[in-house]
Amino acid sequence: MLEKNIRIASDAAIVDEAITSRRSVRAFLPDMVDDETIRAILAVAARAPSGTNMQPWRVYVTKGEVKQRISDAILNSGIRAEKAEWDEYRYYPDQFFEPYLTRRRANGFGLYGALGIGRREVDKMRAQHDRNFIFFDAPVGMIFTIDRRLNQGSWIDYGMFLQNIMVAARGRGLHTCPQAAFAPYHRQIRPVLDIPDEEIVVCGMALGYEDTSKPENEFRTDRAPLADWVTFSG
Repeated sequence: MLEKNIRIASDAAIVDEAITSRRSVRAFLPDMVDDETIRAILAVAARAPSGTNMQPWRVYVTKGEVKQRISDAILNSGIRAEKAEWDEYRYYPDQFFEPYLTRRRANGFGLYGALGIGRREVDKMRAQHDRNFIFFDAPVGMIFTIDRRLNQGSWIDYGMFLQNIMVAARGRGLHTCPQAAFAPYHRQIRPVLDIPDEEIVVCGMALGYEDTSKPENEFRTDRAPLADWVTFSG
């Protein structure tokens, strides 16, 4: 029994570390990630549960010239992020309210503070946001889509798949950044990747090795205590 408990504790520590060390990294090294590693991550991530095993995910893995074409198409579109039209789905509410407004503001102030960007330095904020579209210099950029005929349950399944990718990446010494910012630029992305009209662009994701020298990677978000969102009964 003692050996079993020790093994369980060891396994739990490994899994917990993969989960808790996952964060949105916003500066990557140019070191390439080989296709075998990417395939292994996606294969294990696909073990995510999905209603009646529908597996609603579709992934476009890009590198090099193709990834650059996505970046160029978006950055040369002339469409600022604040003017981009979320016409496929809405990620955020039209108006934020508590406690979400405070959390959102803390996240923004924390990131820009780490970068030394003041609250009135709008141009610098925009420049930092635009780094989304070069996948924060990661060598691998993934675009995720879903068939528009599917319903909300499949989007729940999709979230678990995305989390699996990020956790599996941590198990291999890699980092990620999930990026909803790509979604309103589906018109720019579609022709580059030949994405059919029946697919909705869900998000992008940067994958690579963290550049630990960059100040933005020193930023850490917090989490609300369990007492704020858990109810135990019985």
